[in-house]
Amino acid sequence: MTRVKICGLSDPEAVARAVTSGADYIGFVFAPSKRQVTLTQAHNLAAAVPERVKTVGVFVSPSLEELQAAIAAVPLDLVQIHGDFPDSLIRQVSVPVIRALQVSNSADSVRSSAAYLLFDAPLAGSGKTFDWQKLDTSQVKQPFFIAGGLNSGNAQAAIAAFHPYALDVSSGVETEGRKDLRKIKEFIESVKQ
Repeated sequence: MTRVKICGLSDPEAVARAVTSGADYIGFVFAPSKRQVTLTQAHNLAAAVPERVKTVGVFVSPSLEELQAAIAAVPLDLVQIHGDFPDSLIRQVSVPVIRALQVSNSADSVRSSAAYLLFDAPLAGSGKTFDWQKLDTSQVKQPFFIAGGLNSGNAQAAIAAFHPYALDVSSGVETEGRKDLRKIKEFIESVKQ
């Protein structure tokens, strides 16, 4: 069964809907963006997340110290890292790492010691899909997430194309830039039907 991560959550109602609808992962964005939350906000939101649902902190080019502070403060079950971060430091992170990679014209061979990989559009959070033809996951060793422009209408196609460990959605469950409780439920149902 493909797992679901609902990312960019910042209010209690959206977190509750994601949990009750069957999300496996809840993502809190700490990188500068319209979805950014503070450590205190994430801590308060995470308090309502049951143990079976894992909390993920999303960072862009963080320091190891920044990661460890957030892991302790929220607390976080995993961290998702976009941008620059030395692979040599991944083993020093105290929780599993999801290493985000932008899929562009060159389908480079993937090498990372992260527990999970996440394949995303060139501009993360844009609501646009990447060219699915450009991603060959046949040599990928880790479980991986597919992100970028997903919604309830294309979730099954993404599963058929990649057989991913999980789908990760943010803007695809929003209306006018805010999380839409109906869309969250519909997306999870579309994946888990």
